[in-house]
Order: sequence, then C-alpha cells, then structure tokens
Amino acid sequence: MTTASTDQLSALGFLPEDMGEEVIEIWAANEESFAVFEGMMTQWRTGMGGATGLDYSAVPVVMDMVGIKGKVRRREVFRDIRVMEKEALRTMADNRNDK
Repeated sequence: MTTASTDQLSALGFLPEDMGEEVIEIWAANEESFAVFEGMMTQWRTGMGGATGLDYSAVPVVMDMVGIKGKVRRREVFRDIRVMEKEALRTMADNRNDK
C-alpha cells in the first residue's frame, strides 16, 4: 500500500487527518482501473481554484505501464478512471468549501 505525502495531500486539498486509518478493499474487477488512477496521482491539472481534472495525455502511458491491453479494455478502464476523477473532484471541492 502506498501512502501519500503531506505535500501531495495538500496539493489535492486534503489534510493527513482526512485520510484516517480506514482500509478500503478494491474488488478484483476494479484492480486495473484503480492501478491506473493511482498511477495518475501526480497528473492533476490545477488552476487558481484547485484541481480541474486529470491530464488525459498521460493516461495511455500509465495504462501501458500497468499493462492494460486491448482497445475495448482500455476504453473500460478509461470510463472507470473518469468516474473516480469525478468523485475525487467533488471531494476536493467539498473540502475547499468546508474551510
């Protein structure tokens, strides 16, 4: 398991205490998608208001590194990543608004 640094968390609008000690199980069907999303953790585009989305130009490179093969599977993983990205953006926005 990897742990984000305080600087990485701060860049995304989180504090270390936001992470807690909760363990989240990843279903086998989602392991590849999560591995790509996790591999994209330094690829957030940001502006004055914080993160605006992932840099999609890095997605194929990360997919290659994780070993995602085939057009159909890559499209499925990309859809999954977009779902995770949307939820991450919503969480980051909520955290900015709570301060």
